[in-house]
Amino acid sequence: MQRKESKLALVITDGVGFRNFILSDFLEHANRTFDEVVILSCLPESVYREYTELRVIELNVFVETFKTWFFRKAKEIAHLKLNKKENFGIWDNLRANYSKFKTTRGYATRFIYKLTALFHRESNIQQFQRLQNFTFRNHKITKEYLSILEEEQFGMLFFTHQRPPYIAPLVYAAHQKKIKTTAFIFSWDNLASKGRMASNFDYYLVWSDLMKHDLLKFYRSIKEERIKVVGTPQFVPYVMDAYKISKSEFINQFDLDLNLKTICFSCGDISTSKNDELYIETLANAIIEKTIEPVNFIVRTSPAEDPVRFKEIVEKFPFIKWNFPKWEQVRQNHQESWSQRIPTIKDVKQLRALLEYSDLNINMLSTMSLDFMLFDKPVINPIFGNQTNSLYDDQRFLGYAHIAHLVNSQASKLVKTKEALIRAISDYLETDNDKEKRKNFIKQQVGVSLEKTNSALADSLKAWD
Repeated sequence: MQRKESKLALVITDGVGFRNFILSDFLEHANRTFDEVVILSCLPESVYREYTELRVIELNVFVETFKTWFFRKAKEIAHLKLNKKENFGIWDNLRANYSKFKTTRGYATRFIYKLTALFHRESNIQQFQRLQNFTFRNHKITKEYLSILEEEQFGMLFFTHQRPPYIAPLVYAAHQKKIKTTAFIFSWDNLASKGRMASNFDYYLVWSDLMKHDLLKFYRSIKEERIKVVGTPQFVPYVMDAYKISKSEFINQFDLDLNLKTICFSCGDISTSKNDELYIETLANAIIEKTIEPVNFIVRTSPAEDPVRFKEIVEKFPFIKWNFPKWEQVRQNHQESWSQRIPTIKDVKQLRALLEYSDLNINMLSTMSLDFMLFDKPVINPIFGNQTNSLYDDQRFLGYAHIAHLVNSQASKLVKTKEALIRAISDYLETDNDKEKRKNFIKQQVGVSLEKTNSALADSLKAWD
């Protein structure tokens, strides 16, 4: 009897997925594990040409109808209401989703909040999912996806992100064709503070045992045997020789003083990190006033946004070295335009160098804390804003479950005032006593070594194929 070929569809949803699965060594492992790998891309086909010879099928952009949006929103709000008890992050997200706009969707959102006050059990969520799926049945995009799946005869679709709403009709099409689906949980905060996944998948890949626990807690219909811990390819480029540059190259690229230590401030995007300008200015003034020792000061902005908001600070403090991520906007006409930004090889190299050669990182509770800790670098998290002062309330994030793990680990220094920030910088530049705490926190958050992650990913997918 002829052996059935194993054929994997790798669904790349956005620029971060492109970095995690195309610019890491995942394809190397996937190609060894499966007879054929085909990329189904929510990005333009042209972006892959210099990175892989695999066949790429560019998916046409799905735009939600009102009916699809309504049932998706109902599903998400019901999920938040079901899980809000004793979970500040989900409660905060539930509050943020409420709309006061006098628009069709504004009125509909308020109706959904009333509806889900009564109907927010897991069974109700599944009913909203079925109704959302029903809206895909006759959509032209769904028909295109069904045609692709019929022609290709994949054994499995592997979704590199579980949340984008535009992947839902592809999941539906796969289930109609009895093709297995696997989702990778995209980020450390996605389960404990975000809304519902785009759809139901057959299998799930997670970063750690902690994330596995969260998945079982927030998604009661998922069976434990359908989850595997594989780590995350997000950090794999950090152990690949292809992205390593020398310290002298790093010093030259950023025009740094070789004799000084280097502080890197990494920004979040403006939606959650609105006080970044204040923190950068506080650091710059500390350098000018010599309340900390002389240092090189680099600021890396978020790849998810245009750095135009920092224009005044760039002009005010010319000694700051800026690292504007070299991500290219590859498509404009998309409901989530930020997802259509992809990184360059140069940017991955510069980021890796920042992590390896900086002496200290400062950020407002972003995932970059993990990036720097992987290189055993001390991290300070400034959170000056609260409910009583005039600043954006970033201290509220301390109530988020994934941030509570960071706080409890004591792997970074959390500071709430200018004076505390200056003191923490001076302390870390002089003595670092938190190495073991960082190591333990990384072990909690990332359950498989970076060197073994993509092998574990590919093997897990094959086991379910």
